[in-house]
Parts: sequence; C-alpha cells; structure tokens
Amino acid sequence: MLHYRIILSFILVFHLPNLIAQQVTVKGKVIDDTENRALEFANIALLSLQDSSVVTGGMSELDGSFEFDAKAGNYILRVGFIGYLNFFEPIQLGDRNNVNLGTIKLASSTENLEEVVVEGVTSMFETDIDKRVYNVENSIVSQGQTAAQLLSTLPSIQVDDEGGITMRGSGNILIYINGRPSNLSGDDTESILAQFPANSIQEVELITNPSSRYDATGVGGIINIVLKKNEKLGFNGQVNASVGTRDKYQAGFNLNYGGEKTNYYVSYNWQNRYRWERGFRNRTTTLADFSPRLDQDQDGYEKEVTHLLRAGVDYTLSEKSVLGLYFQGNFDDEVEFAEIAQRNLSETGRLDSTFNRINEEFSNSSNYEAGINYAIDIDTAGQKLFTSLSYSYDNRTQTEFYDQFFVNSEGVEDPTKRLAQINDRPRESRLLVFQLDYEKPFESGAKIESGLKGTFTNWLWTQAFSQGDQGNEFIPTVVDSLSNGYDFTENVYAGYFSFRDKKGNFGYQLGARAEYTETLGEVTQGDQRIPNNYFNIFPSAFLSYTLGTENELTANYTRRISRPRIWDLSPIYRIRDQYNFSIGNPFLQPEFTDSYEVGYTKGWERYLLNATVYHRYSTNIETRITRLTDENVAIQSRENADTRSSTGFELVNQFQVSNNFDATLTGNLFYSRVDGGNIEEGFTNENFSWTLNFLGNLLVPGWFSIQTQGNYRGPIVLPQGQIEPQWSLNIGLSREVLDGKGTISLNVSDIFNTRNFRVTTEDPRFTQFRQFQRETRIGTLAFTYRFGGFKDKREERGSSREGGDFGDDF
Repeated sequence: MLHYRIILSFILVFHLPNLIAQQVTVKGKVIDDTENRALEFANIALLSLQDSSVVTGGMSELDGSFEFDAKAGNYILRVGFIGYLNFFEPIQLGDRNNVNLGTIKLASSTENLEEVVVEGVTSMFETDIDKRVYNVENSIVSQGQTAAQLLSTLPSIQVDDEGGITMRGSGNILIYINGRPSNLSGDDTESILAQFPANSIQEVELITNPSSRYDATGVGGIINIVLKKNEKLGFNGQVNASVGTRDKYQAGFNLNYGGEKTNYYVSYNWQNRYRWERGFRNRTTTLADFSPRLDQDQDGYEKEVTHLLRAGVDYTLSEKSVLGLYFQGNFDDEVEFAEIAQRNLSETGRLDSTFNRINEEFSNSSNYEAGINYAIDIDTAGQKLFTSLSYSYDNRTQTEFYDQFFVNSEGVEDPTKRLAQINDRPRESRLLVFQLDYEKPFESGAKIESGLKGTFTNWLWTQAFSQGDQGNEFIPTVVDSLSNGYDFTENVYAGYFSFRDKKGNFGYQLGARAEYTETLGEVTQGDQRIPNNYFNIFPSAFLSYTLGTENELTANYTRRISRPRIWDLSPIYRIRDQYNFSIGNPFLQPEFTDSYEVGYTKGWERYLLNATVYHRYSTNIETRITRLTDENVAIQSRENADTRSSTGFELVNQFQVSNNFDATLTGNLFYSRVDGGNIEEGFTNENFSWTLNFLGNLLVPGWFSIQTQGNYRGPIVLPQGQIEPQWSLNIGLSREVLDGKGTISLNVSDIFNTRNFRVTTEDPRFTQFRQFQRETRIGTLAFTYRFGGFKDKREERGSSREGGDFGDDF
C-alpha cells in the first residue's frame, strides 16, 4: 500500500467568498481509526449538493486538527487521505460562528479492498508539532539487532562504541522507554539499550527542543523509545526470529486480544548474542622512573542473554474513560572476557617489560516495573485528564576476576609479581514516578495544558576489591582504597503550565516548568553526606507562522538542565587495568542550557524540506577529564567546566523519487567551543564538525524491498582533545511471503567494518590515542509472521466521527 503521509493528494479549489453571507468557522480533527494516530495534511472539503464540486475546505495540521471558514448552508463533508477510505457526511452550517466537527476517524482502504494490492515504499519519517517520529517497526537494516544499534541508524543520532549518544552533536541525551525514565542496570547507555531488541520497538520519538510539558533534564534533547503494543479487536499478533553471524540469536512474540471493552496484550523477546571486542591504546609520557611509551592491545568478547517480558490490560470503564495496567520485566545475564597485553617501551622502541592480564566478568541483573494509568475525557469539548503511577526495582550482581602476569625485557615471567584480583560490585535501585496531566481546549482554538510530576529514585552501589599475590599464595585480601559504597537519592517535584493559540496564520505556545530537586549522596568511606537541593524555573516559547500550504516558519526557545547521572557521581573506582581507572565525582553540579531554534518547512508534491538553525549555550557543563598520576595511572573522571556553545544548521531532505523509491538525506553542520579554563589552563578547545545520514527505500514490485542506510559523524570536541570521526554503511532487503502474512529479511550492518570509537587526548603530562571496537559487521537473517484477522466494532468497515457539536443540524 502506497502512503504519501506528507504529500497532498490533490489541490483544493477555493471559491470566492460571498461578503454578504454569514461566515462560519469549521474545525475538527482527523485520526487513524485503529491506532488513533493524527493524520497530518488530510484533505477536508465541503462539496456542493448540486454537482459535488468543491466549494471550500482546508487541510489538517501536524496534530490532525483543521480549521477553515465557510458560508452558512448545506453541504456534503468529505475527508480524505491517501491509503484511507474517504469519509462522507451531509452537514448543515447554521448561523453559529463556530462549528466543531469533533474527531473524524478514517479507516485504512486496504481493509476493504482485499483483492486490490497497492505496492509502494513507505517513509519512516514523520514530523509532529514538537518532535520527529521514526516508524521503525518495519526497519529492515535493524532486524535482529538491539535498541542501541537501531538508534545508530536514525538521522541526527550518533551512538559510539562506549555507549555515548549524541544528537546534533550534543550529548546529555535523556532516554525514555514508553515516555518514562528507566533505572535499568549498566555502566553505560549502550549496555542498557542492549536489553531491548530492535524487534520490540514500534517507533522512536526525537524531541530536539522539548517544551515545558516534558522533563527539563536532557540538554541535548529527549529520545523516547515506544515499545510495540497492539490494540486491535479479536486475537492477533506476530512472532519473529532471527539468526546472525557468529552466534547471534533472537526470538519473540507479540500477542493481543481485544474485546468490546477490554484489550489484553503480552509480548516476550529473547536474545542470545556473542560479540567480539578489540582495542588498543598508545600513551607517551615524560614521567621519571617510567618507560616513556605504553602500548596496549585488548582482545576479548561478550556473551549476553536477555529476556524482555511485557503484559498489560486496558479496560474501557465508559465511553469517556480508560484504565490501564501493565507489568514489565527485564532479565540479563552477561559474561565478558578480555586478554590485555601492556608493553612498556623505551624511546627507541625497545621492550622494557610486559604485563599480560586476563579479565573475566560475570553479571546478572533483574528489573521489574509495574504501572497503572487512567485517562478520562471530561467533556465532548476536548477537556481531558490523564494520570499514571509506576514503580520499578532493579537488582544487579557483578563479579570480576583478574589474573595478571609480569614478563621482563628478556621475555621471562617473574612469578613474584603475579597478581590475582577479585572485584565484587552489587547494586540496586528503585524508581517511583507519579504524573498528572490536564488539557482544556477553547472554542476559539486556544488550549491550555498543565500538570504535576514526581520522580523519586534511589541507587545503592557497593564495591569490594580484593587482591592476592605470590607472597600470600593468591589469597585475596580487601584493598580499602579501592573498596567503597555509595547511596544516592534524587527526588524531583515538578509542575508545568502552557498556553497555545493560533490567530490567523500565526501560532504560539508559551509555557513554564518549575522543578524542585533534592539530592543526598552518602559515601561509605569517611561517612560523607553530600546534600544538594535546588529550585529552577524553565521557560519555553514556540512560535509558528504559516506561509502557505505545507509552508511554515517556526521559532522556539527553551531552558534545560542536565542532572549528573549515578554513573558520573559514584566515587567508586572502576578498574580496567593497572594503568587505567575511572571514577565518578559526587560533587558534580547540574548543567544548564539555553536552546534556540529557527526552522522552515516546505513541502512539494514529491519533496519535503525541513531546515533548522540552532544555538545552544551551556554553563557549568559536565565533561570528561583524564589525569595522569605520578604512578603512570590514567584516571578518567567528570568535572564541571565553564561553558560550551554549539551553533549549527540541520537540513532534512525527504524525496519521493518515484512510486517505488524514497530517500531521506539529513545533514548537520555545527561549530562547538568548550571552555574549561576553570579546571586547568589550556582546557579550552573548539572545532567545526558535521554529520550526514542517508536512508533509502527501494521496492522491486512483486519481489522485495531494499533499504540502505549510511551515516558519517565528524569530530566531537573535548577539553583535552577530540573524539575522532566515524562512519558506517548498512544494507538490507525483505520479501513478503505467505500471502503477506510473513516477511523474510536479510541485512548486513557496517559493511566495511569502519564503525569504531577513537579518541585523542592531549595534556601537558601525556598524549594518548585510544581505539575501541565491538563487533559491528554482522549479517542477520530474520523472519516475522503475523496472524489473526481482526474485526471492527462496527458491522461495516468505514469511517466514523466522534464528539462533534452538530446536534440536529445535519
């Protein structure tokens, strides 16, 4: 089925206004009848009763709403959108100034035209008022992969092999799962997202400059991952399985049973993945009593088995209210192994000594989440109330074993310098989230939104590091300096209010969010208590001006905050090897950002242009700093630098080249400057950088679909150097089988094996280059089967309208 979600189906013909007749403002909203998703750029027309010619009409906005003026009289209302059945209804416009048609639901045309097969390509990209939505449910290149790998294929997003995520070149991204924060275990974002298979995700929302409705945290924006959940009548669902090169397996199912008032759903996904890891590090120092050069190689793997279980029920209490309950469980077992060779070299390259180290890590984590939500339509005018409560508990056990051997310059092992080490790192966390949202529209078209939210979190991390040597026959004893505990509590109380309206072609939304944050960090060593409470107000303003059909100019401003994460705060050493440590900073302060954007959107028949100029200015920024001790140990931590500014231009080009080929090309050019002079003289750096992303979809009718995705990320500036550029190319193809009920897909990620993490660090005491790569060139064969023909609540398929204020006028 061919969808042009943002392309006009035909040009409306407007009549000349009759200045004598009564003018009536007609408004309403158009949505999909199964997913309740807004249909943007749908055509709304008033037809003449005599000859069905178009008298006047309009087009729906990005949120599905529409509004236009017409003369009083009798008409036929027609609402249409490509791929959906046209909606017809006779109406009478009386002498009232405003008529609200309510919500008009359009049904997919494929549900009635079973014998008509319309093939074409479908764009994954949609634009909403305050976000971009990527429909990744049918993404070919991400089949059989993880959520982290899926994100790396999307425009504007970059994911490095250390788990860092940037959007438009900026870090400090807030990750949501189904609109809520997550307390899943992991040392980085990538390890958390790896617990979600790409096949469990329906869509990804990118909110580059969130309004006051959203949490103020996340200066780089918000990425919301929406998991699959069906709401169709009857019993239906899908099963999927995939196999990847070098022992990568995935399987799952998504089941749904919908009745007249109750909808049950359950899904399960299993992953068993093996990935190799490789890296090397070169460091040059001027420290006395140490070899001036350190060369390090690392070779290893990780094996991870995850289970994701989700179940819930939505119960329609009345025509106006719905109660929902859900449960979710994430279970993860992981084994990591690495062999590390560290060679100390003289200035001439002569071998002075070698440390050979074997690292083994075993971890197990369980995360349980349950929630309840209630939504009510207070009246037919659109007044709504939504409230939700969720609680999650996470527990992780993690034990690391190290065995280290010393070899002298002659290649002879010295057993007296052998070390055996054990690191026990258990942790647990709790997260409680309460939210209340209220919406009230007015007949004039204005709308207010307000709400309250409370987020209450506690983390408890501990570490017991033990070490033994030849002298004590490798019986480990606790090393006090490397053993510690950290108990951190963060509570955020928030309230927001926003007002939006549109006067002619000019629209605006003004809002503010108030947040009070109270934190308490308790460090076991020294019985330290570190409280940090603060109150902030975050204003936001969004302006839009419609220049014509599919032609709009926008501008917005928001103020954001980035609170330090538990991984950056915890003052517990993470031991990579005897030359490289990392540790959090419990005294980190929040980072604040003022964000400005000006955008322009213009649509043609087969082309959509979205251009944005943006500027971000951040103070008290959180940045990574590496310091070298007198013992030649590099310790990476986090500190607050003075400022960071980023100015850029992003261009999104969406092409419908033909009925069988579409493409999206996204480019982002930006200038960044970071000033860390408050940390140390010379900790200031700047550069120009850019990102490119291409996504193409080609349909070979009757055979298969081909999807190609490639991206390039330029250098990212750091106070002590930069993260080096990175690029990759992915390709996949799929074919419908079993009369359209099944899909077979084959993809290869990172075809040229170029996706790796490289960082250059420069300091007066040392220079260092590090490269790290997890296995990214992976071939995957996947199969999906869909079943269960569902029936609609109505006896006949078609379109429907809900909640208008017509009364007996038609």
